[in-house]
Amino acid sequence: MGLGSLRSASTAAVRRWRRGVPWAPPPRPRRGLGGVAPGVSESPPTFGFLFDIDGVLVRGRYVIPAAQKAFRKLIGSNGQLRVPVVFVTNAGNCLQHVKAQELSDALGLEVSPEQVILSHSPLRLFRQFHEKCMLVSGQGPVEENARNMGFRNVVTIQDVRKAFPLLDMVDQSRRPKELPPLTTDFPTIEGIILFGEPVRWETSLQLIIDVLLSNGNPGAELAAVPYPHIPILACNMDLLWMAEAKMPRFGHGTFLVCLENIYKKVTGRELKYEALIGKPSIVTYQYAEYLIKQQVERRGWPSSICRLYAVGDNPMSDIYGANFYNSYIKAAGQAHAQAEVKRSVGMADPRSEGHSELGKDLYVSLESCKSILVCTGVYSHHGDVPTDPHESVTETVFHGHRDFHFDPSLVEASYVVEDVNEAVELVFKKENWSQE
Repeated sequence: MGLGSLRSASTAAVRRWRRGVPWAPPPRPRRGLGGVAPGVSESPPTFGFLFDIDGVLVRGRYVIPAAQKAFRKLIGSNGQLRVPVVFVTNAGNCLQHVKAQELSDALGLEVSPEQVILSHSPLRLFRQFHEKCMLVSGQGPVEENARNMGFRNVVTIQDVRKAFPLLDMVDQSRRPKELPPLTTDFPTIEGIILFGEPVRWETSLQLIIDVLLSNGNPGAELAAVPYPHIPILACNMDLLWMAEAKMPRFGHGTFLVCLENIYKKVTGRELKYEALIGKPSIVTYQYAEYLIKQQVERRGWPSSICRLYAVGDNPMSDIYGANFYNSYIKAAGQAHAQAEVKRSVGMADPRSEGHSELGKDLYVSLESCKSILVCTGVYSHHGDVPTDPHESVTETVFHGHRDFHFDPSLVEASYVVEDVNEAVELVFKKENWSQE
């Protein structure tokens, strides 16, 4: 999936989102997000941070010490964050407010849910699916997460297994002892949301394939395989992620590889996605930019945010995503500039309906989104930090998702540092920003 097609898909989603009232929680004064304390004269920021979590701030249950040092620099004397911050993670097996509380405990400041983007958070934008019957896959509170994102008609893998017990046959201990009655009132599934890796992969793989092959009616037997199949929305494409173990662990991207290859092996056709959400998708970074701007408005900072710095440990999601969005920013800026030139010399075609609206959708106020790779998670240089960021990617195997074209330049970080504390120090130096 190239830059053009991904930009078109994400732009369309944001356009649909803008037609309604964008989701924005009511502003609430809180430590880290509230108003500016009297007497504070620090210049308003023109930059913001996007922080990954696993491998950057924490390793499993343990806080990386550099994270606490970094946030001591980010918090001013008034107890408020000095610059806008959004936490962008591909984790999705928890609730947004729970992740915010975990970060609050780890970092020693109050992180609000509005500062946290989970892998599935941009699903709020896909309103065309909110009324459809959607099958959800993953672990944790997937049903509650789906409803929180606006989906009103949700069924789970367990619901399918309960209604059609003869479909789950790998584990012999779970096979029904007697032939169950025929299920006749199960709703037709109209789409699938893959939130994250499930616990019993064999069950989820089998039942998802059954739903695809039956056009959403897993109890039916069709004469031909339906194609194109029902829509699939997939969140979190990370092949690997870093926990307490010395080596990275399988992520949801590994589950997607299994699903894609099984479907192709069975049908001879490619599994298609309606959308791929989470890093490195552009729609996730658009959503992050929106939340950054919301913070600026709440704080009453007069300056707009011109530059974002995305700090991550995974070259194939964090760095690829930030660089991909930086490319989108440049392309959008050029398109906007060209449209302005055409309008100024009378070249805009008045017969082109939606011309001005398209220009608004393409316009991005940011100048750049720079990527910063830390060595405390998935990526490790096993030596000194390289002075040339082009040396930061030593692996030749592409760990990114199948539908993202491998461009070596997109996994080359703008900067490579040891940890998140050094990342913050670097940005403060680049921005000529006081470290105190």
